[in-house]
Amino acid sequence: MFNREWKKGSAELLVLSFLESRPRHGYEIGKLIEVHSKRRITFRIGSLYPILCRLQQKGQISGRWIEKPGERRRRYYRLTREGRRFLADERSSWGEFVATVNRLLSSNYA
Repeated sequence: MFNREWKKGSAELLVLSFLESRPRHGYEIGKLIEVHSKRRITFRIGSLYPILCRLQQKGQISGRWIEKPGERRRRYYRLTREGRRFLADERSSWGEFVATVNRLLSSNYA
């Protein structure tokens, strides 16, 4: 399990990245993060929905309720144009940040 602070700092970016390909509902996003991280990163549903609300308030995602026959009503979220721009910028910045931290950790600067 990773440091909880690292998860907090990357949560919005992770959620946005899993909405990049298509709209998804909150439970699906949480499960995908869990599966693709090999259970190293997990979100309780109670902590995932405030992230979705925050992203919606920022205008980076939008949500709408969808009902399918024989299934529960679910709120599906999709990236907005602003969300796509933000994700592209943050993905680039994140890569630079991780590379810088790795370089510092592997050096003898200290």
